[in-house]
This record gives sequence, structure tokens and C-alpha cells, in this order.
Amino acid sequence: MFITFEGLDFCGKSTQVQLLEKYLVEEGKKVIVLREPGGTPISEKIRDILLDKKNSEMKFETEALLFAASRSQLVNQTIIPALKNNIYVLSDRFHDSSIAYQSYGRGLSKNFVVELQNFVIKEAVPTITFFIDIPVDEVVRRMSKVKKVELDRIESSKVDFYERVRKGYLELSSSEKRFKVLDGLLPISKLHEQIVSEINLRS
Repeated sequence: MFITFEGLDFCGKSTQVQLLEKYLVEEGKKVIVLREPGGTPISEKIRDILLDKKNSEMKFETEALLFAASRSQLVNQTIIPALKNNIYVLSDRFHDSSIAYQSYGRGLSKNFVVELQNFVIKEAVPTITFFIDIPVDEVVRRMSKVKKVELDRIESSKVDFYERVRKGYLELSSSEKRFKVLDGLLPISKLHEQIVSEINLRS
């Protein structure tokens, strides 16, 4: 299975990825965990460029293309070979992030962004995508606990940007059957239970 986790920054994706990995390994499954952007040496170098706050002059088109380049390398080098070997692939973000962030958030053409993702991911379509939904004011609250210098270039975006991104995710969730929307305000253990239950239903 190819399982992706989506949501606004600070929604708790990474924690749920780690918990699901532990569960699957204990069940005797072969698992690899990836993050986006990143996941391969080339993709990690692109990640550094994308998230560096010094690159404040980066154009939205450049951002979208760099995400796609990082993803293309990850798909071809890691994801497709793993799926062919019956390995569970867990990814902290995937192509839906680009649609939500670069199209809805940045205002780039949705048709362009979607076509770009289709070109990049090929047959690597997620089996299930967990969207951990939290209100934007909760993002702001959680961000306030982090030192400003520790926020990356995208995490430093304004509230209205995150409102547009959340709207994009909610629209994707209603149009894509592989999406499972989860309430990110629930306790961590409850979210994990819901995720495991959904995985077992689809296995």
C-alpha cells in the first residue's frame, strides 16, 4: 500500500506517520517512510533550497517546479521500486500538497499544477490519503510555541495563505475517494486508532 498524509503545517502528520510505521512493523510488514520534499539525496538538496528563508525572492512558478523535480526523483528512485516489491510506503506529504499549496495557496493555475503532478507521479497514486484537518487558528496557536527563527520559508506564510490551502484540501477531500478526513484536534491516540482501522479495512 502507498499511504500518504496531508494537512496544514503543525497538524500532526509526522507523529501519525511514525505511529503507523511502528504498528505496521510490529505486524510484520516491510515499511519505508518518506518525507516531502526530500526522500532521496537529490530531493533533499532541492528541499534545502525550497525551505530556506533566505530564498524569499523565489517565484511561485519556481517553487512549483522545484517541488515537482524533487517528487519526480522520489517516485522513480524510491516509491515505484518499493511498491513493486510489496513494501508499504508511508509519505509525509505527496502530490496533493502541491495542489493545495501551489494552486489554492499561491494562486497558480490548478490545471497546470494538476497536469504537472500527473506527469510526475505516473502510476504512483496513493492507495489512501489521510488529511488531518485543523482550523487555521490552531495552526497559529501551535506555531506560537515554536521560535520564529525555526520556521521555514513556507511555514512563515500568512494566515490568509493557510486559509486558502485548507480550502484546497477540503475540496480535494470531497472529490477524491482515496481521501479520509480526520479531525486533527482529537487526541493523538484516537487519531492513530482511526488510521489503523481504515488501513485494516482496505488491506
